[in-house]
Formats: sequence, C-alpha cells, structure tokens
Amino acid sequence: MGFTFAEKVLAKKSGKDKVAAGEIVTVTPDRILSHDNTAAISRIFQQLGRNKVVHPDKIVIVLDHCVPAANEKHALNHKVIREFVTEQGIKGFYDVGTGICHQVLPEKGYAFPGSLILGSDSHTTTYGAFGAFATGIGRSEAAVLWATNQLWLRIPETYRIEVEGIFPPWVSAKDLILHIIGELGADGALYKAVEFRGPTIENMSIAGRMVLCNMAVEMGAKIGYVLPDKKTSQWLGPRVKNNYEVITSDSDAAYERVIRYNVNHMPPQVACPHQVDNVKAIDKVSGTQIHQALLGTCTNGRMEDLEVAASILKGKRIASGVRLLVFPASWEVYREAWNKGILLQLAEAGAIIMNPGCGPCLGAHEGVLAPGEVCLSTANRNFRGRMGCRDAFIYLASPATVAASALKGHITDVRSL
Repeated sequence: MGFTFAEKVLAKKSGKDKVAAGEIVTVTPDRILSHDNTAAISRIFQQLGRNKVVHPDKIVIVLDHCVPAANEKHALNHKVIREFVTEQGIKGFYDVGTGICHQVLPEKGYAFPGSLILGSDSHTTTYGAFGAFATGIGRSEAAVLWATNQLWLRIPETYRIEVEGIFPPWVSAKDLILHIIGELGADGALYKAVEFRGPTIENMSIAGRMVLCNMAVEMGAKIGYVLPDKKTSQWLGPRVKNNYEVITSDSDAAYERVIRYNVNHMPPQVACPHQVDNVKAIDKVSGTQIHQALLGTCTNGRMEDLEVAASILKGKRIASGVRLLVFPASWEVYREAWNKGILLQLAEAGAIIMNPGCGPCLGAHEGVLAPGEVCLSTANRNFRGRMGCRDAFIYLASPATVAASALKGHITDVRSL
C-alpha cells in the first residue's frame, strides 16, 4: 500500500522513513505565519522565558486584519509588533498596505510544493493550492514554534475529492466549494487532508485552486491540497528562489473516502446565514434584499475576481441603497487592477475602492454591519456577528453573484442579466 501526500510530507518533516494516519509526530516547519495576532503571540513567547526566536528566517508576519489601525488599541498592537520584529531581526515582515497574509505569503515566495507551513490563522490551508502542507495553529503553538522550531501533529486521514466537467458560464470555484461544504457539512471533513483532483481542478486557475484550499477548513479539514503542475511552476517561477520537491500521493495510496462531483450543470451557490454549510442554489434565495456587497478577502480578492465583477458592472451603476466595497487582496493585485483600469470601472459603477487588507471580514472596521442589515460577501465565513453585528445577516457567494446582486439591490442570478 502506498502513502498519501500528507503521510509523505509529515514523514519527511519529522525525520521518519514512513508514518501512518493517526500517528502523532514532532515536525519542524519551513515557515511560521502570523499577522495582527503577533503581539499576543509575543507575550506568550515571553512567558516561556525565551528572549530570542530560534529561527527568525522562518517567521513571516503580515499586518492585514485591521489596517490601517482603526483605533488606539489596534495602533498599539501594531506598534508592539513592529518593535518585536526589529528586536528579533525578522526579515519576513510586511507592514500595513502590503495585503492579506494568505495572498502576500505566496506572492513573496514563501509557499512552495512539499513545504510545511504552520500559521496562526485558520485559513493557512490556502497554500495547499501550491502543493504545500499548510494548516492553522493556535497562538500558544506559534509561540512554542518560535521558541523550539518544533510542534507535534497528528497524521490526518485523507479524502480525495474528484471533480470533472466544465463550469457553466458565471459559475466558478467558489460555487464548487460552497456546494461541497453544503453537502459534506461544516464538520464533514474534520481533521482530514482533502485532496482536490480531477480534470476540472487541472483546468482551474491558481486563483481558483486557492479558493478551494482556503475554504477547505470550513468543512473542518486539516489541509486542502492540489497537485502541483505546470501552472503552479509558472506562477511560482519568478517568486520562489529556493529549490523544492513536489510531493504527491502514491497511485495506490489509501484514501478514507473518495467523493466525486460533476460541475456541468451546477448553478451558482449561496451560503445563507448563519452557517457556511447552509448552502442553497441561487434560485432559492434570489430576490433577498441586500444593503452591502463585499468583493475581496483572502478567498476572492484576486485579479480574476475583480475582472469578473468589472465585466458585469462596466458602464452600469449599482442599485441605490447598496454599498459595494472592493478590497484587493494585496498591493500587487491592486497595482495590476489599477493599471488595467479594472478599479476605475468598478469605481465608476459606484464601488468604494478600499486598501488591500481583510477589511470588515472579521468585523473590526471598514464596513461593519448594523442591526438588520444584509451583506452578500465573497468571504469565507458568515457566522453570527462575523462582520461586527450579531443582528446582521451575511450571505456568501462568488464574485459574479456579488456583482450582479449589487447591480440589482437584491440577490441575483447573474445568468438572468
């Protein structure tokens, strides 16, 4: 019997010849990610009695959650982080304006096939789109990694999700992952390694693959993973300076489950309040009035997302009473969208162009909701209170659905335009 990707990577990173699902191993990561929570991690680190991090070259810190600082508390938090970075000699630091960590880290060449990335953010799973074993950890675990360069992990069992077919017009990776989460449930892949395979995935863009791996955690997955290919190497080519090894599952590897989907006739999908797995086909929710539309976040703030929205809104105006907020995922994305005129098209349609960052996704600033308001968002979570108000309602959808709905003032099937 062969071995899965997860078993192979964690065997290598733990210095073992082989491991099996269910086994607990001590691993050493290639990268340790944190963001605005770095200040809290640094306090835990100090409580461990350590003065210097073991491997400052492995640490990547991106300020993205509340940027620029919304109040004195957040400003002080950022100040503490900047001082810590200087004190520890951490070179992998990206200040306000660089973008969202899950976009910045691969852009800067830190994510690559066969790597082990541990980050103090649940959506660290995003980097599986580049063939990495990438997963979220807690703040205490991050502090321990800074101090020891080691952490124990349980080897996850693996689900293989096979996808075939050609997406209908205006249907995308976001619709696919919402559909999968809706079917499997929020805990349907709890602590599993989820491999996305099949011809549909092979034809998918890097941005689309990032959407799948980003939201794998919303069904409880430990990691999401896409087999690296020519698209991967081309995307990473100008970014990654070190050598890397592509690690893949053996053809006779043991999968706990193999699940198959066909996207040929898949309609746009919408996750309804207040759970990500409360997913319905768009015809079930069409007509629901919205007050705010959010285009961006670490899930759908990339160039192809902005381009899709601009193609729908170009030459038109969003509905009266709707606020459309656009957050490019990084400065790199912002600059490209600026140069191509995409941001101008969106702005002329009535969108408010915001700085690269997480924005209101976590409910800290820049577009939090009021009681009774409804937001249709390209983000990855719609829990009660997620965008700053427990009495607001968040729906999740693709960039195409968000743009079409902003245009009409209610949840709209873009195919009807």
